[in-house]
Amino acid sequence: MPDNNVLVLLVRPLSGEEISVLSEDFGTEREALDAVARALDERRSLVLARARYDRDSDANGLVINLANVVSVRVSTTDVPAAGAYL
Repeated sequence: MPDNNVLVLLVRPLSGEEISVLSEDFGTEREALDAVARALDERRSLVLARARYDRDSDANGLVINLANVVSVRVSTTDVPAAGAYL
């Protein structure tokens, strides 16, 4: 199994500001997008075991309720124009 990368998930809720989450739960952007798509299709939350919210120094578990999310961008860099949006 490859070493997990730190991926940036930019979560855009129905209202409010976009949320930036750093996650080490996935090996590739494709794996992260597939996990988000599965959670959306199954109408469930996205559960991350090794995530950092808003640049926290420690990784923690995080549950994202996708019922109130418009889009999720996954990228290896924290650049607004980078990465795939789902």
